[in-house]
Amino acid sequence: MPLSPAPGSSRRLAVYTLVVCLLAVAAAVVSFVQGSFLGIVWVLLAGLSSNMTWYYIKRDKARRSVTS
Repeated sequence: MPLSPAPGSSRRLAVYTLVVCLLAVAAAVVSFVQGSFLGIVWVLLAGLSSNMTWYYIKRDKARRSVTS
């Protein structure tokens, strides 16, 4: 079993983390509208997933530039 994911999976992981980011932002908005401070947790999750999205995008670009 390889330690790094397959070349096409970085793009797929970027899409998944982007979806998680968008859902976390929506959950944060709903939480704050309802008056719950639990939205802070959703904001933190959105920040983490956003950083993961950028990481996977840059990793995919770097991998493509090496193979091209």
